Amino acid sequence: MTILHYGEQETITARRTPELRAGDRLTRAEFERRYEAMPHLKKAELIEGVVYMPSPVSTEEHGGPHFDLITWMGVYRAQTLGVQGGDNATLRLDLNNEPQPDAFLRILPEFGGQSYTLNGYVEGAPELVAEVAASSASYDLHDKLNAYRRNGVREYVVWRVWDRAIDWFMLRNGQYQKLRPTAAGWYQSEVFPGLWLDPTALIAGNLRQVLQVLQEGLASPEHADFVRRLQDMKK
Repeated sequence: MTILHYGEQETITARRTPELRAGDRLTRAEFERRYEAMPHLKKAELIEGVVYMPSPVSTEEHGGPHFDLITWMGVYRAQTLGVQGGDNATLRLDLNNEPQPDAFLRILPEFGGQSYTLNGYVEGAPELVAEVAASSASYDLHDKLNAYRRNGVREYVVWRVWDRAIDWFMLRNGQYQKLRPTAAGWYQSEVFPGLWLDPTALIAGNLRQVLQVLQEGLASPEHADFVRRLQDMKK
């Protein structure tokens, strides 16, 4: 009988698990099995049953915009008890979709939210998801948009960096419609009252202006009412 040492057994087990490859068509269970066997891999997503593995990105194209987007959402979360944010965290939407969005906001289930946590993963759709995309050709505005829509993500924000544009979609009657900005050119979330965004300032990298507009939203009666409602919903 051959006796295998611990390291040898690990190697044999790893060999039995095929690597994730972009374009593979997998079940969610098989996707997770292969992903877990590749701890060096930073990001992979299952969208409509297809594996996507984004290439490394530059600071200008993704890193900087991502940081500013997270800052804006993080300040809102800090002032809104009952709301949780996530950065590049895996979402288990359905059996064919397990994305890893750039950012999301969710209402916690004990405050009436539509998603929950199981074994460390968010199950179901957060109320708001945000992605930093290169352009309108990105899968963020095609297959991924359809997956988010079908699974009930109520608001979807896409920053198209190359196009210098930000799209804010609202889920209405099962379809995404673009949110209309105010007369001042700001977006005001309908799901998260007080989450106000000056898209022109965000695109320009003027984070101070972005946060000033957000502070106006956080000081609004709508945000105060939302916080009270969340507290009333707490189980």
